[in-house]
Amino acid sequence: MARRKKGQAITGLVIVDKPSGVTSNHVLQSVKRLFNAQKAGHTGTLDPLASGVLPICLGEATKLSTYLLDADKQYEVTCKLGLATDTGDSQGQIIDRRPVPNFDLARLTQIVTQFIGIQQQIPPMFSALKHQGQPLYKLAREGITIKRESRQITIYNLQIGEFDATQFSLRVDCSKGTYIRTLVQDIAAELGSCGHVTYLRRTKAAGFTLADSVALPELAASEKEVVRNQYLKPALSALPEWPVLKLTEQQTNQLYFGQPVQLAQETSSESLRLLDAAQNFIGLGRCDETGLLTVKRLFVRDIDAGALADQTESR
Repeated sequence: MARRKKGQAITGLVIVDKPSGVTSNHVLQSVKRLFNAQKAGHTGTLDPLASGVLPICLGEATKLSTYLLDADKQYEVTCKLGLATDTGDSQGQIIDRRPVPNFDLARLTQIVTQFIGIQQQIPPMFSALKHQGQPLYKLAREGITIKRESRQITIYNLQIGEFDATQFSLRVDCSKGTYIRTLVQDIAAELGSCGHVTYLRRTKAAGFTLADSVALPELAASEKEVVRNQYLKPALSALPEWPVLKLTEQQTNQLYFGQPVQLAQETSSESLRLLDAAQNFIGLGRCDETGLLTVKRLFVRDIDAGALADQTESR
């Protein structure tokens, strides 16, 4: 007999304004406990130093995590010049000191502009990436350095904020996989010095902004029913840029039985949110140029409660 899962089969998203000084996993476990949820997952780790938008997926919404992780992000960052640390931020040990050449707005703008666009970036050792199952940051703490392959990222925009002779601030619009610590270190190097992050705040992730988020202490202080009603967003609120496709009962049944659905050719799209005939969000799909609809991720409703249960991704 299958063991009954602990917690409730609750599905949705909670957008948390992660405080600085705690790990993303701490926020994840706190939200899971507050909602007494069976399953929970976040959509990309924020550094302990960083604060800001951290979408937490509960229940079946965890199946959206990969796609939310792929979404673009926005950050505010401040870089202290003249000092480099092993972690790339103010929580690390100083490993280098260099003088800071004089620079003005024109010079800073010239350098910053060079970093806009598609480029290759080498992830830092102090990161959650894994090597043979071990997080790189754990190896780094043991003094071990592993060769990392560069990754393609895109910096869509860099807006200069306040700056003086020893530091500068930026607003960064970027693709997934961008390490802001590495970015500002590279900019500092182009200025002829070195630097590290002293402030980092994610202001947008997966289409959600700070205006959509709730502070963790506020969430923890709320009564359970109030928490659910006020802060639990429906799974359909995720991926708003994906078109919605409404299916008939027959088409829905076909997908549940693992069969593709033939639609009109003009429906062609690589990314679709799927609704059943009762307007329930049932998963994600793709429709090729011939109008053939297949499933990326599929949710199944519980017969009694309408809760969502697990269904593997179609291949």
